[in-house]
Amino acid sequence: MLFGKRKQIVKRILIVEDEPLTAFDNENFLGEAGYHIVATVDDLDEALEILEREEVHLILSDVRLRKQQTGIHLAKAAKVKGVPTLFATGNPYPGAADIAVGCLTKPYTERQLTRAIQCVDKHLQGQTVKPPKGLELFIAVSEQE
Repeated sequence: MLFGKRKQIVKRILIVEDEPLTAFDNENFLGEAGYHIVATVDDLDEALEILEREEVHLILSDVRLRKQQTGIHLAKAAKVKGVPTLFATGNPYPGAADIAVGCLTKPYTERQLTRAIQCVDKHLQGQTVKPPKGLELFIAVSEQE
């Protein structure tokens, strides 16, 4: 099909963010971009419960969460389940490359966020992509499998 829609594997996103305005904006931006937002939460335990019971294609998580919790624990649990995590944070985690597909540095714009998700999608499909400003991709597809 010459003008068909591109294949997309990231359709269902779990947003884990403790800053209410950022969480609200991310949910709206990504929803308007055509993604299904499984849930938007600010708590590690709640995120882990959702990961167990819902189909999630990508987790968009901050590294630091409320109550001294971190997205690091979530990313490790998600990796075991085969669900990639994209950190969206102003607090980079040195070991992120071992547990996440990438890191988007805060602050970012709506365009940077949607472009980052598109790049992650293509990256997970094994395509070579040029990440937008602020996005660092880590894990090659062959390493994830």
